[in-house]
Amino acid sequence: MNATVDLSGRAVLVTGGTKGIGFVIAERFLAAGADVAVCGRNEPDVLPRAGGRTARFFSADIRDAAAAAGLVDSVVGGLGRLDVLVNNAGGSPDADAATVSPRFVERIVDLNLLAPFYVAQPANKVMREQESGGSIINIGSVSAHDPQPGTAAYSAAKAGLLVLTRALALEWSPKVRVNHITTGLIRTDAAAHVYGPDEGAAVAAVIPMGRMAVPADVADTCLYLASDLASYVTGADIAVHGGGEFPARYLATRTATP
Repeated sequence: MNATVDLSGRAVLVTGGTKGIGFVIAERFLAAGADVAVCGRNEPDVLPRAGGRTARFFSADIRDAAAAAGLVDSVVGGLGRLDVLVNNAGGSPDADAATVSPRFVERIVDLNLLAPFYVAQPANKVMREQESGGSIINIGSVSAHDPQPGTAAYSAAKAGLLVLTRALALEWSPKVRVNHITTGLIRTDAAAHVYGPDEGAAVAAVIPMGRMAVPADVADTCLYLASDLASYVTGADIAVHGGGEFPARYLATRTATP
């Protein structure tokens, strides 16, 4: 079944929307009729484009609170309003918690926890003055629920983002809805090397849906949360992880030699 969402007349800001998952999220919103702004520290060679329209780029380092506030002001000035904020910027390389530097930890927490708040705060200020309010969507990670070795700072920051989402939903409802997406393993060109020489077949085998997610799976969930279909949804954590992973004990019994 094909389903469409019409977001014509809505203004959307996607942080980290110049590449990877954020790029596809921006494309999906453009295809749904929205006016879209993306941000990053450096302007990319290619911007998201769909439906004959192109996303507008705004330069900002959202780890700085003043820069984040300035970004929201610039987007509202350029698009005339702000209906949807997708806090997508984030990520982290693996790091050994026993030896990682304090500076590394600070930067990971800044990007994955503090930056989303720095953008959400001025966005809320704009949205609450609009008759239609607004929607804030935080892109999280399964690491918040089920961390793996090498992700201590990242997992802690993402866990904080999940709780931040719930707290903001309590404070900012009913005018502004705030929701969270827990993403699982996502197949992107940039991350392909992480999943091994079999192109991720072994990884996909431990996921109940039988495949890793693609960016469009996350983007379509964003469209739902931004639309009127989700008008009563706030403080939610929507899992886009294909059912998670089969328990290790189950996999062990399947692969054990008789």
